[in-house]
Amino acid sequence: MNTDALRRWETLIAVLLAGVAVWASLSVDGFANDSNVSFLLLDTTEIALMALTMTLVIVAAEIDLSVASTLGLSCAVLGALWNAGLPIEAIMPICLLVGAACGAVNGLLVTRLGLPSLAVTIGTFALFRGLAYVILGDQAVADLPPAYTGLATSSIGPVPLATMLVAVLAVVAALVLHATGLGRSIVAIGANVEAAYFSGIRVKRVKLWLFVASGVMASLASLIYTFRYASARADNGMGLELAVVAAVLLGGVSIFGGKGTLPGVLMAVLLLGVVRNALILADVANEVLNFVTGLLLVASVLAPNLGAARRRRTPSPVEGKSVS
Repeated sequence: MNTDALRRWETLIAVLLAGVAVWASLSVDGFANDSNVSFLLLDTTEIALMALTMTLVIVAAEIDLSVASTLGLSCAVLGALWNAGLPIEAIMPICLLVGAACGAVNGLLVTRLGLPSLAVTIGTFALFRGLAYVILGDQAVADLPPAYTGLATSSIGPVPLATMLVAVLAVVAALVLHATGLGRSIVAIGANVEAAYFSGIRVKRVKLWLFVASGVMASLASLIYTFRYASARADNGMGLELAVVAAVLLGGVSIFGGKGTLPGVLMAVLLLGVVRNALILADVANEVLNFVTGLLLVASVLAPNLGAARRRRTPSPVEGKSVS
């Protein structure tokens, strides 16, 4: 997907987002209410946070399928430490360190042992979730501090504070990807890793820190998720990795790496959130919601590749001219 095609794809996502939002506002009762808009934005918080760093990872031609399990493990650690009597202010940085450790495990296996990130993170997807159950079991820790549970659901008007945090971090991630040497290195690695090596980019180091950042962001999402639902459980966030990957790919990031933008991903997060919220308000079954998410994921991978294949089959104006 070249730059012009990427812009056209992002424009299509923007049009779809606007169209679905207008349709839902007109045909789904309660969709346009301030309370529902606030809930919709809040409900996309964890997906948006994890999608920010997932974008960087996939642009570098890697993937992290363990993000939701990292979230669950951090939730379990939070619950276990709170049960042990530690203050919540001490627990939160420990949870972030847990996320960093999970990301470092993924990154070291990929960069030092040369294992494919798809296989590694499928393995740690099960490993981290299993460890969460070892730590907390099936219990739910619900007696969390009201000051933090209230803060996680607070808003200014219809805009939750958590959404404002996402906006700030999105600006930082966008600047890193699109306006810094590190961002150019990430794109270069995804486009051609051998060329990146020969140009002096520390490929292994960059990838390692991308996985660490992905783990930290998943743990940050775990804090918001736990306080938002006022419950620390080992199964928190189960299945969110599908929504995160779907949002990133639907936002125009190439699954093969080297191309993608943060604005497209954020619009895709909102599009998935609007579709899900509208279907929930319309009393659509959860199985249908999963089907729609999967369908959008397939479409996000299939459409750019079909477009590229079509462009390859279509001769350019110069090629189409006969030589006299």
